[in-house]
Amino acid sequence: PPPRKREGAPPRRNITRKKTDPAAVGRYDSRNKKRGGAGKGKWLDPMDGSDHAAISLDENDPLYVAEEDADPTSYILSSSEAAAESRRSGASPDAYDAGDDKAVYGPMLTLSEFKIRVSDAVREYFDSSDADEVVRCIDEMRCREYHPEVVKRAISLGLDAGPRERELTSRLLACLHPNPLADGEMEMGFEVLLDSIDDLVIDIPDAKAMVGSFLARAVVDEVLAPAFLSNRNNTHPGDCVVEKAVSLLSREHCTARLEKVWGPGDGRPVSELKEIMDQLLKEYLLSRELDEAASCVRELKASHFHHELVKRGVKIAMEEDGRDHASEGSSLDAMAALFQFLVNNSIVSEYQVAKGTGRLRKMLPDLKLDVPAAPVMLDEFEGMAKEGGFLHVAAEAGGGERA
Repeated sequence: PPPRKREGAPPRRNITRKKTDPAAVGRYDSRNKKRGGAGKGKWLDPMDGSDHAAISLDENDPLYVAEEDADPTSYILSSSEAAAESRRSGASPDAYDAGDDKAVYGPMLTLSEFKIRVSDAVREYFDSSDADEVVRCIDEMRCREYHPEVVKRAISLGLDAGPRERELTSRLLACLHPNPLADGEMEMGFEVLLDSIDDLVIDIPDAKAMVGSFLARAVVDEVLAPAFLSNRNNTHPGDCVVEKAVSLLSREHCTARLEKVWGPGDGRPVSELKEIMDQLLKEYLLSRELDEAASCVRELKASHFHHELVKRGVKIAMEEDGRDHASEGSSLDAMAALFQFLVNNSIVSEYQVAKGTGRLRKMLPDLKLDVPAAPVMLDEFEGMAKEGGFLHVAAEAGGGERA
């Protein structure tokens, strides 16, 4: 039946679709289709230069700066005098903008971005000990105006870490001077650090004493001139940090002492490290557990101070055996087994063993007063070491000469 028509409804429209010519199917060229606005403002040629139209500068504009806008061949990213002075002096630009065909003067990063990148680079340096990578990172950032911030960030991170990191920080400062950090930038960095010392003390109570050690170490490493301390003392009389540095530099043999201001290896004081070694060696002689002793030696993180471990170990073994030394089951045999285990597991080097025995041989005249059989026992230890393969004749001779 025909559909029922609703009352009041509009009449249906008779819609017929236009038939498409089968010959034209698939050959429609969309490039001729209008894309809105009847094609007005359309760029027919993308390289017509309409987007690079020259804009005339108005000298009456409040933002017009004669020194910056008068030269159309370059522009400055920073408002500091250093970037403007670099352009006036004809120095090489920090970058080049190929789009605008202009030289760029000034830092490529903001100060906060620069601090974040420097902090990341220093933390990575604490893990890898690769100072050259930090130098490359600072050069690539091209932010010379912020270079004093490197000194403050590096020392602040070192203060918040352990003695090993502080030693690495002192070495890093020596690597950064004089390139990329010049004398003035290094001094400005320490100035900024000293001005913010009160904030550091809130989180690190010993910050003043440690910063004083950093200052003295920097003078010894020729990173800072000694005149920096006297000038700072004149401008800020009674500065306890500077007084601490001056007192460290006034001691006898200050150069040799300040080279180990953070201790040997991991930065611990030498006296503390020797006490830990004595305790470790005596506990080993009681337990004879090689794995436990090796774990303790690793935790020392003082690989270039292992010769002291060898010297003290053999000396303690001699004192334990004393006059009634027996060739079997003695403390000397146990100590030889320990160092053989450490060398075989690449914890202690053969050179350190040779250096330790060479230093002990020089102590024999005094050691014989307490242990008369000390020369014979030392010869026996060296014989066991050669048989065990952790002491060679050439290494022994070298260790004796370098001790």
